[in-house]
Amino acid sequence: MTSDLEILKKLFNSFDPSRPLPAGDPKYVDCREVRGDGDILEELGREIIFSERLTCQLYSGHRGAGKSTELLRLQQDLDSKGYFVIYFAADEEDIDSEDAQYTDILLACTRHLLDALKNSADPQPLLDWLKDRWNDLKDLALTEVSLESLSIEAQLHQFAKLTANLRAVPSVRQKIRERIDPHTTTLIKALNEFIREGKKKLPEKYSQLLVIADNLDRIVPVIQEDGRSNHDHIFLDRHEQLKALECHLVYTVPISMLYLQKATDLRNNYDGENRVLPMIMVKTPDNVIYQPGLNKLKEVIAKRVNQVIPDRALETEIFDSPQTLEQICLMSGGHVRELLLLLRVAVKQTDKLPIPVKAVQRAITEARDNYRRSVQENQWQALAKVYHSKRIINDDLHRSLLFNRCLLEYRYLDGDEIKRWYDVHPLIKGIEEFKEACQQISWQKV
Repeated sequence: MTSDLEILKKLFNSFDPSRPLPAGDPKYVDCREVRGDGDILEELGREIIFSERLTCQLYSGHRGAGKSTELLRLQQDLDSKGYFVIYFAADEEDIDSEDAQYTDILLACTRHLLDALKNSADPQPLLDWLKDRWNDLKDLALTEVSLESLSIEAQLHQFAKLTANLRAVPSVRQKIRERIDPHTTTLIKALNEFIREGKKKLPEKYSQLLVIADNLDRIVPVIQEDGRSNHDHIFLDRHEQLKALECHLVYTVPISMLYLQKATDLRNNYDGENRVLPMIMVKTPDNVIYQPGLNKLKEVIAKRVNQVIPDRALETEIFDSPQTLEQICLMSGGHVRELLLLLRVAVKQTDKLPIPVKAVQRAITEARDNYRRSVQENQWQALAKVYHSKRIINDDLHRSLLFNRCLLEYRYLDGDEIKRWYDVHPLIKGIEEFKEACQQISWQKV
């Protein structure tokens, strides 16, 4: 018989938020109807399928909303339609989200294209590019070897090592950028030569090539010397280079970028509409519980629970009451990763099933403290105003609150029209500073 500890351990790991669900996973829950009816297969997929030219699209949403899971669905769908898809999560091996620039992204794309196509296309154009600059770069690859003395496989390894050091060795990161950045045009030219040959020699079922660069939305905004952010430099100033690879492209982008004054430039510079994956709506703009959204979150939990301990009643055997289950769902704000994080903490606070309300309240308190520390003194009033108006102002302060998930975006379908609205994260609503800011606004209205 499985012990209580073993059951809790299995539950804890079933709620792991760090692993996006692979396409076709039985734990996947279709949440389109409570997210404004958007579908990545139609919004991004059809743009690629219908277009007679190469496309470059942006995909956004709050971090942890489920974009990676949706992109893996897109990968599977397009694979079945003849597209050879190269998907990579950029922050796993290629970029440091705390310090990232355009050059890092180009090198990441280069590394993954080389790895995926090296057996079907001749990498010589890229190796020639590397040889021309090896004397400048070999110290940054932390090696003294002569490139000519190495086999092709070993030369490719040196290229990969250079990109790995860009992420792993901060002391050489800026030097790598400074030495490569003046030559990005020639690198793109060499890469496109490699891509063109690779596309001609794709496996038999494929006729097109797509690269998906995920987790770029996690790049932290950093103000540069010119007063603009690294987000501006990457996605606005370098849009021509981001689009220059001769294949279909999808890049994830920070949600705050879509609220810049130059957001229309993003729309003009890239293909299709700039798509956002919003939160699962668990309350209406009038602060009434939205049962369809709440039911979807319960389904998210139920499917993960049933994978490890099937045939248990969610409301009485996994949780101690329907109210406890509802509370943890509502406090997530419809943010899937937040829900999973709350569940993991609650499981750790539990000695045996069902999960008691005390454990859920402890999880909520700990998460609330994290949000309290993330809000600056001058932001409480702004949060209170959004709570009352359900609208945001297009400025740096509100973009920062969106990026940090203190403000959440929701959408719903009203007839044929998509309505967009915003709310404060439910965990913040219980913080004293927020309550005081709301009172001050109420007094100002009197």
